Amino acid sequence: MSALYRSRRRLGALVVTSSLVLAGAAALIARPADAASADVLITEVYGGGGNSGAPYQNDFVELTNNSSAPADVSGWSIQYASSTGSSWQVTKLTGTIAPGAAYLVQEGAGAGNGQPLPTANATGTILMSAATGKVALVTNQTALACGATTCHADAGVKDYVGYGSATDSETAPAPGLSNTTSAARIDPAKDTDNNSADFAAGNPSPGTLTGGPAEPPVDAKIHDIQGAAHRSPLDGKQVANVTGVVTVKGSNGFWFQDPQPDADPATSEGLFVFTSSAPTVSVGDAVTVEGSVAEFRPGGSGGTTNLTTTELTNPKVTVTGTAAVPAPTIVGAGGRVPPSTVIEDDASGDVETTSTAFDPATDGLDFWESLEGMWLGINQPEVTGPTSSFRELSVVPAGAGVRTVRGGILLQKTDSNPERVLLDDVLTAIPDAKTGDKLAGVVTGVLDYSFGNFKLLPTTTPTVIDGGVKRETTKASSPVQLSVATFNVENLDPSDGDAKFDGLAQAVVHNLASPDILGLEEVQDDDGAVNSGTTSADKTLGLLAAAIVKAGGPQYTWKQIDPVNNAEGGEPGGNIRVAFLYRTDKAVKFVDTPGGTSTTPTTIVTDNAGRPHLSASPGRIDPANPTWAATRVPLAGEFKWHGQTVFVVVNHFSSKGGDNPLWGRFQPPVQVTAEKRHQQATVVRGFVDQILAKDKGANVVVLGDLNDFDWSQTADILVGSGKTALIDLPRTLPLPERYSYVFEGNSQILDQILISQNLRPASAYDVVHMNAEFPDQISDHDPQVVKLVPLPSWVR
Repeated sequence: MSALYRSRRRLGALVVTSSLVLAGAAALIARPADAASADVLITEVYGGGGNSGAPYQNDFVELTNNSSAPADVSGWSIQYASSTGSSWQVTKLTGTIAPGAAYLVQEGAGAGNGQPLPTANATGTILMSAATGKVALVTNQTALACGATTCHADAGVKDYVGYGSATDSETAPAPGLSNTTSAARIDPAKDTDNNSADFAAGNPSPGTLTGGPAEPPVDAKIHDIQGAAHRSPLDGKQVANVTGVVTVKGSNGFWFQDPQPDADPATSEGLFVFTSSAPTVSVGDAVTVEGSVAEFRPGGSGGTTNLTTTELTNPKVTVTGTAAVPAPTIVGAGGRVPPSTVIEDDASGDVETTSTAFDPATDGLDFWESLEGMWLGINQPEVTGPTSSFRELSVVPAGAGVRTVRGGILLQKTDSNPERVLLDDVLTAIPDAKTGDKLAGVVTGVLDYSFGNFKLLPTTTPTVIDGGVKRETTKASSPVQLSVATFNVENLDPSDGDAKFDGLAQAVVHNLASPDILGLEEVQDDDGAVNSGTTSADKTLGLLAAAIVKAGGPQYTWKQIDPVNNAEGGEPGGNIRVAFLYRTDKAVKFVDTPGGTSTTPTTIVTDNAGRPHLSASPGRIDPANPTWAATRVPLAGEFKWHGQTVFVVVNHFSSKGGDNPLWGRFQPPVQVTAEKRHQQATVVRGFVDQILAKDKGANVVVLGDLNDFDWSQTADILVGSGKTALIDLPRTLPLPERYSYVFEGNSQILDQILISQNLRPASAYDVVHMNAEFPDQISDHDPQVVKLVPLPSWVR
């Protein structure tokens, strides 16, 4: 299971009014109160750092020295208060300012958007308001205590800027600002002691003394602003006379589109205008817009791998009339056909900053970028994954990709399915749908991007056409077959309530046909995510066993080892672990060998006949190995089936959380978590080798949630080579059946069962599709089961 953090599209500026008192010695003699400064001045103030559309990640204050000698500012400070506040925050200054030089004071970061500032001369953590506030240059480092309206005249104040609706300023406040504009001194060498006259709003220019009035806007079309790239060629520029027709209204802006496109399919004709509050335009209005071109990176400080979206900020919108909304650009047959296999194949690093070719015809990343902000339509899109808890729904144009037997689309090593796009509920409700369904008619919406995916935002709730996909069941095993299953039960604990336990029980009894041995992943302790120090899971497993009986199934008992408290990943306090359930009414018997603890490894020992056994059963595999840090330690169990020994190892390898997204700015995506799974597979493979070294015909089953694909290096390591190679059962399936999980519309294998060579002729393997394709899941993984006939050594 993957846990994702979500937030809405915009993060506003944070206004801080609490005080931070820092003491320091005064340096130099303060100027007479309320007199123009002849040496050190505040030349620029910016409080929108890191917010939506911000060109820089941090707020800043810039100073300069207009005297002919170096100015020592050691012992001075920059101080900030809210527009009406009297509590001042302090950033200490050090060093000197050369004549005519700029001195940059970096302050706090907002939501993480924008580029880093140039190297600062001093650094603080103050979060200034983007729109309105008060900044003082003070010749000591003691917080001002002069009230909300009189600090500009305080004896310790060297220079002072009130901006926006500030209640205190020099004569009158500087203009109100925004996430994309700063207040810069019009003439860095001139101070008339009037903030209103001395400062103008313009593009931020930290450390360069070139703020001043904003550059004259340039006339541009939407396609000029979008450009044939992932970032606008006019980023940071003021543009004017941008014309188009309003296609969609949102809660904090609107999209508009040029009805007279250029001839270049690489340049989008749609654009978002960020108004911060509800826009006053209507769909169908013909508008002319002036504003600042900005690149918004969704996700704030946690969205550094996301692409940006191009937008206009601080807009001046003029409605010039009404016009027909452009017909939607059709994606798929009869329109713009997306690439079929490649997301990005010619990049090596950040696609926004490197000289990567922009190829909409061959690269899915560039294809969807070329449609950013446009009004699109997909004719009868086909659903490839269930509606998620975030109300996102993956669809493709009809006929796309290698399809699964149930209507999904298969993720492969060389095909990440760039034709997929997610429908999102930003503008209207997204209905529940499952893999294999279709949506009626032409589904129209505007193309956006967030959380590592391009999103089509419909304006009308689509109608679902049932594709007829039902939950699968498997056949019961015969009396001579040992059925072994794996099932990720998704953070199961008693707080989940009867509905989840009953649902899982129905799955075990009716969908999995009550397997003899069941390896479980994501079993939590008896009080779940409560961080109480509890590690036991007997209550959790007891409730599941009781629910199975209630559902008409057999009696199961369980074996597991409590993990080290809060050491093995998952929800804090949940103490996630793997476990065995096994039937007590069948020939399967568990070989109990004491000695297994959370920190004691099980090893391979031999009996008098040289046959291998576990030194502890159940026992953990090499629990002290650092590869298991923040990861579930595998559990090995020794079973008997009609006198034959069977070794089963249940696993839950490290998750993919932290890997670059398929649709992110870094291409090819960096799979930072893969190496740890390779190490974990190596440890487990080594353990299996120890068994097979004692008995090359041993019955071995390795199963669980490996968090990696059937074609991955992780799986290759587990399989091994030669006569002791394991059989990776997912690889034995035809491609359209090879999946146990659906993520963002991609059907894929994450759960696997591997068996030793001698078990292969008698194996019957089934991935039971009953969860991953449906919006009403009891777990996000499909279980799977294999039916085996363990053979005595003389038959092998």
